[in-house]
Amino acid sequence: MTLLKADDITVAQGGTPILHPVSLHLEPGEPLVILGETGSGKSLLAQAIMGTLPRDLAARGRVVLGDHLLDAARPEGFRPLWGRQIAVLPQEPWLSLDPLMRAGRQVTEAHHLVRGLGTQDARAQAATDLDRLGLAHADTRYPHELSGGMAQRVAIAAARAGGAGIVIADEPTKGLDAARRDEVADLLLAELARGGGLLVITHDLALARRIGGRMIVLRAGRVVETGPTAAVMAVPTQAYTRDLIAADPENWPARSRRPAGAPVLTATRLAAGRGGVRLFSDLSFDLSAGRILGVTGPSGCGKSTLGDVVLGLAPPAAGRVNRSAGLAPTAFQKLYQDPVAAFPRHRTLGRTLADVAHRHGQPRDRIDTLLPRLGLNPVLLTRTPGGVSGGELQRLALLRLLLVRPRFIFADEPTSRLDPITQKQVIDLLRDTAAAEGCAIMLVSHDPELVARTADHVLSLAPAKTGGDLSGQAVKRAGGLG
Repeated sequence: MTLLKADDITVAQGGTPILHPVSLHLEPGEPLVILGETGSGKSLLAQAIMGTLPRDLAARGRVVLGDHLLDAARPEGFRPLWGRQIAVLPQEPWLSLDPLMRAGRQVTEAHHLVRGLGTQDARAQAATDLDRLGLAHADTRYPHELSGGMAQRVAIAAARAGGAGIVIADEPTKGLDAARRDEVADLLLAELARGGGLLVITHDLALARRIGGRMIVLRAGRVVETGPTAAVMAVPTQAYTRDLIAADPENWPARSRRPAGAPVLTATRLAAGRGGVRLFSDLSFDLSAGRILGVTGPSGCGKSTLGDVVLGLAPPAAGRVNRSAGLAPTAFQKLYQDPVAAFPRHRTLGRTLADVAHRHGQPRDRIDTLLPRLGLNPVLLTRTPGGVSGGELQRLALLRLLLVRPRFIFADEPTSRLDPITQKQVIDLLRDTAAAEGCAIMLVSHDPELVARTADHVLSLAPAKTGGDLSGQAVKRAGGLG
């Protein structure tokens, strides 16, 4: 029996189509992968099927969900089915988690109120869920105390807790390292093995391969290619699909090293922790103008904390950071892992960017120059942050940062929401910024191939061999980061 059938789903804004007719079906035990570049309409398709589109967007088409026949133009009909028959794993965990509720309680509440478990059983099941995702220690933490990858896993546990037979996973592994990515994929597939339905929306080629099943490739709101996932990935028939696969970081050329400029910052024997847990210690490195330092390590190992310490946003537990004299505080900038938390929600993106350009003495046409370099449509500037995709917002965050003309950038997972083609565009722009403007960059990524082909040097943060301590592997200053 087909679990879900969607016929001729379209989405329009003000009468202008942005998702052209898409039809799909979901069968018990067979996953469906929707693959495509950022802004291709993947998330819009999921929102139309769930009845959760923003108010300024209109859907048409028919959705058959079990015994329910639903009109995509009437989203109110979907609400009684949320959580119980169909659930979505959200792309932005910061928007789905209650900032005033601890992680364990959020999962417990879903088991209790949606699935209907008793209080004690709900607590026990929530603890089991978090433990399976490597989050047993995060039970009492608030969302702001979690790394981006940890917050994503809590959101996954909460979304699954209602017992829905069909799960739509919208970029469920962005921000996660390879090991955690595979764990989440295996968890989703384990639920599928019990006869459920799974629709995965992603630009992550490795995740698509691991999920398997069938695939639909989208581009600019249109279906480009369909077929078994393994066949599409191995022998794509369309040029766009071939380009998407070829843009994977493992196929990039290595970055040519350039002469180093003057030192921008020096870190000496840094140590830091969160929640009473030491994340790293005895880290020493220096970074010069024009150089890129890659920072890698598993989720929760302290990569974002290191950035906060380097930028002076958090004090170190030990050690010191010396920044180049004569540079204004605004010369040191952070590109946030979760840009949705960094933009005013109720102002248009164009107004926010114009204000930043004016504040830093940049001409308005610099925005117009950067938009095409980041693959962004100017129409996005008329929208609020909630009206663009996560990948588009991440690139807009980079655009906003470049308006400041920084001398140092801590780029915290700047491409975690981007498809391979757009990811390469963004990394190329960061490379050009380092080379042309002498900007020093610390680039955080879970992707070792991306870091290896982008950075001049690499700093690895890894779990310690004993206890619960996490200690960074220091890059030797003799190695010449400067």
